[in-house]
Amino acid sequence: MSVKITTVVKQLPKYSRDTKDIIPFVEQWMADQDNRFKRKVIKIFEGAGVDKRYSIMDPIEVFTNPSFQGRNDIYIREVKALAKQALEKALEKAQWKATDIDFLITVSCTGIMIPSVDAYVINDLEMRQDVVRLPVTEMGCAAGVSGIIYAKNFLKANPGKRAAVIAVEAPTATFQLEDYTMTNMVSAAIFGDGAACVLLSSHEEDEGPEILAEEMYHFYNATEMMGFKLVNTGLQMILDKDVPQRITDHFPNIVHPFLSKSGYKIEDVDHLIFHPGGKKIVQTVEDLFGSLGKNINDTKEVLRLYGNMSSATVLYVLEQFMDRGVEKDALGLMLSFGPGFSAQRVLLKF
Repeated sequence: MSVKITTVVKQLPKYSRDTKDIIPFVEQWMADQDNRFKRKVIKIFEGAGVDKRYSIMDPIEVFTNPSFQGRNDIYIREVKALAKQALEKALEKAQWKATDIDFLITVSCTGIMIPSVDAYVINDLEMRQDVVRLPVTEMGCAAGVSGIIYAKNFLKANPGKRAAVIAVEAPTATFQLEDYTMTNMVSAAIFGDGAACVLLSSHEEDEGPEILAEEMYHFYNATEMMGFKLVNTGLQMILDKDVPQRITDHFPNIVHPFLSKSGYKIEDVDHLIFHPGGKKIVQTVEDLFGSLGKNINDTKEVLRLYGNMSSATVLYVLEQFMDRGVEKDALGLMLSFGPGFSAQRVLLKF
């Protein structure tokens, strides 16, 4: 019995701006800062590899609404709508009904809400009252792949079932108006908002890339490298500048033993479905993977078009592969990194 990914869709928020159109807002926000510092920040935005990003808020509101409660209220309202829309779109694409879903996983780390967003989706779409639900709230950028791992394990243990993973994130709701550190600047330059939905199945008749293997990899002594700190004004980004180097140092242990357990080598992998955490991380992995004559063009394209949408981003990369079509029996390695510090891996056979 195999578990397959049958469908992937993205769902974008209603606001969007090109990076060049956001820079004037940034300049106005930094009006009281030193000119040298302002030039440095603008260069960060211009060199982030992000041409456009989407948002649950209009840019004017992003730069003028400092209230944690105000931003979080918008987050709650908008992620409920985005999650519902993403699942509806995925169900329509797969020609499934909402009542076909046995296991519902929702992923988000950029706001706070109890009950979690899955409860609202169940009500809005009148899903079955016995659907199993799992909210994943504190795994950051890695959680899109984490959700797939959890869904796969559930489906492997329950043949003939179907699962949905909905990742919905709004990093703009975490932007700190009184924080002029480089961490806040870099996160503002690379992040955008977005949602995605993945449908998985252990029904024999359902088609899609098969999940051959999945594993998590946890870095020791790295809990302070990435995450959020809860402050009076909301969720303040933590992002260590040494993350790319740590990834480089651990990359052999992350990739080679994992593939070896399934009888493969890195040379056997045809496609890397990699989470675009930011330009430096993308360049780091591109150098490592490019030495094998392979590319991560889809990852770079998603970063350019949408920015880093935390957990949802790698699912946008996966959607590009699935919608374009991949040669039969090709191997794909899904890879994402997140707080902990951790790496999540899924091996796919198309």
